[in-house]
Amino acid sequence: MAGKPIYAAGLDVGGSRTRLVVCVLEEGRLRFLGASKVESRGWLKGRIADQRAVTETILQALAEAEAASGTSVESAVVGLGGPTIRGANSRGVLELGYVREIEQRDISRVVGRASRVQLQEDRMLLQLFPQDFVVDEHPGHRDPRKMLAARLEINVHIVTASVQEHNALVGAVNQAHLAVEETVFEALAACYAAVLPDERREGIAVVDIGSQSTEVVVYYGDAMHLAATVRICGDHFTRDLAQGLCLSFEDAELVKLEYGGALADSSPDNVLVDLPMPEAREHRHAPRRFVNQILQARAEELFRFVQAELSRVGMDRALIGGVFLTGRAARLPDLCDVAERVLQCQARFGLPFGIQDWPESMNDPEWSVAAGLAMYSAKLKAQESRATAGWLGKLLK
Repeated sequence: MAGKPIYAAGLDVGGSRTRLVVCVLEEGRLRFLGASKVESRGWLKGRIADQRAVTETILQALAEAEAASGTSVESAVVGLGGPTIRGANSRGVLELGYVREIEQRDISRVVGRASRVQLQEDRMLLQLFPQDFVVDEHPGHRDPRKMLAARLEINVHIVTASVQEHNALVGAVNQAHLAVEETVFEALAACYAAVLPDERREGIAVVDIGSQSTEVVVYYGDAMHLAATVRICGDHFTRDLAQGLCLSFEDAELVKLEYGGALADSSPDNVLVDLPMPEAREHRHAPRRFVNQILQARAEELFRFVQAELSRVGMDRALIGGVFLTGRAARLPDLCDVAERVLQCQARFGLPFGIQDWPESMNDPEWSVAAGLAMYSAKLKAQESRATAGWLGKLLK
């Protein structure tokens, strides 16, 4: 008799679009069932401004995803991003008292000490990522169990979030009659879906460029070295065009999507762009090269901010595996070329993979976060019987 199906869902509540991916776990493989994408409401500059509007958006996405997948969705892993996310290194120390074999309980205790950092008001620990263990002052150990030592230390990277923003998002999801299995940093989810473990060991960065926020994660070896947000996002590109071309935000977005590119050199001088205008106004044109000069300036600024974050953790020009661009705003033509020029490494789109029957129409960087959240949900449910379920359990199993 076949067991009850295990469904896995990932909810990406973005400032511009809300996406929900529904999959089923079958014999250790994740199979795509359905998805939805709806226009988001209730967000302002990457933060929730109207919780009820966010709930209504989630309800709409949930109804469409359930209709597409033919199943009822009761819970999901939810992505969290925005300007309130911060990453920092921490350290835990455990004196064993005498030389003895390191046990699982020692691992749990030293991880617990590393997680007990002094947080500012309205901050909470979102996720913790072990980097390496130090056994009797010898660093670089990935799994020290069964080693003999008198002192055990751990270096970790912690991701913190605003308690208020986290509770607002969880509350909006719960009000849509959806349980939150876990909240996950959005750039980490994109990395989970779009980057192979072998590629992470060479040194990679994932830059998730959304409409209202941009998040970055950096891996080297098996360890996360950076989780951060940068102040430039997709809406900045549109606002620059609106100001430079004297257009409304909506019309500037249309120009960006239809004619925009991140490199001005690729546009001939004699090509003109029709600018959307009210009926009472005469038709206007603008050189396409000028449009792309505006976008190129902002793209270069974006990756200079990313470069500054890389330099902060000593990873500038150390990304052998390159940079992966995800998010809806990453689809701007020639953006990978600008990333390569500024960051001096290979750049490419981070596309979701590893999910059976994934639609070709969704092979797009804007779906990487939602796909990664669904994969994370499947991993959690597959490990429910383990005491150390989740990412840490996977690492230390």
